[in-house]
Amino acid sequence: MCQHQTPCPSADSADRESARLVAHHPEQGWSLLCNGVVLFEDTGELLPDGRVIAPHRPLASGQVMTAA
Repeated sequence: MCQHQTPCPSADSADRESARLVAHHPEQGWSLLCNGVVLFEDTGELLPDGRVIAPHRPLASGQVMTAA
């Protein structure tokens, strides 16, 4: 899919988020990367094969996650 020299990381690679932007729609909260990954502003991802990667935004320092 990627035509860049040095090619962007594939959608299966751990560094997939470092691929170049193809389309950016901040008003809608998503961006399309060169490797076919749709990256959402909440840090969730939709991979080209339909798999979903849950949001993985780090907690602010000092913040503790509690059960509801």
